[in-house]
Amino acid sequence: MSKTLLITGGASGIGAETARRAAVRGYKVAINFRTRDSQARAIVADIEAKGGRAIALPGDVAHEADIIRLFEETERTLGPITQLVNSAGSNGRRGRVDEYDAAVLANLFATNVIGLMLCCREAAKRMSTKNGGKGGAIVNVSSMAATIGGRLGSSAYAASKGAVDAFTKGFAREVAAEGIRVNSLRPGMVLSEMTEARLKKPEFRAHLEASIPMRRVGQSHEIAEAILWLLSDEASFVTGAMLDAAGGGYII
Repeated sequence: MSKTLLITGGASGIGAETARRAAVRGYKVAINFRTRDSQARAIVADIEAKGGRAIALPGDVAHEADIIRLFEETERTLGPITQLVNSAGSNGRRGRVDEYDAAVLANLFATNVIGLMLCCREAAKRMSTKNGGKGGAIVNVSSMAATIGGRLGSSAYAASKGAVDAFTKGFAREVAAEGIRVNSLRPGMVLSEMTEARLKKPEFRAHLEASIPMRRVGQSHEIAEAILWLLSDEASFVTGAMLDAAGGGYII
C-alpha cells in the first residue's frame, strides 16, 4: 500500500529527522514549514537525491485556511494521506503566571492545540472508513512537560501539551472503529534548533542532565524512530497511548 505522510513543522528538529527516516522507509513525504523555506527544500532535495519523493509546503498551522490548503496540496501531489505527524509547535514565552501576556497565550494555543486539532479534523475527514477512507495513523507530538506542569516558567507550554494529550485520548476513542489510530509521543529535552542555544551553556546543560534519569538529553533521531514505530503496522493494536521518550522522565 502506498504511504503518504504529512508532517507539520517538518523543516527542523524532530520533524525533519522524521521526514528523512520516513522517506527511507518508502513514505512519500509532505514537509510543512512556516518560515524555514530553505531548510525544507534542502530536505526535499536530499530525499529526492536518494530516490524518494517529497514536497515542501509553506503554511502556518495557527491559520485554518493554511491547514486546509496543506491537506489539499499534499493529496493533489502525493495522493491520499495515510499518516500524519503533528510536529509543529511553539514554546511561547517562558515566565511565571503573573507575567502572562494574553496575545502570547492565544498564539501558543492556536499553534499547539487548535491547529493540531484542526489538522486531526482534516485527517479524519479523509482517513475514516465512515467517510470512505481506508484508515490511517496519526502521531501528535506532545511533551513530558504535560506530565508535571513543565519546568519552572513553562506552565503555559505544559498546559498546551496537556491539552494535546487529553485530546489525543478522546479523539483516538472516537475513530478507533473507523481504521484510524491516534497516539501521543512525549519527548523530554531533545537537542534541536529550538533548544541548542540553551544547551550550549555548560552550567544549564549539566543542571538539566542531572535531572534526567539517563543523565543526558535526547537526540532527534531517537524521537523520530519512536514516531515512526507508532505510525507503522508494528503498532497496529496501539491507539490512545501516551509514549514517553524522555530518558526516564524527571528526577524530582
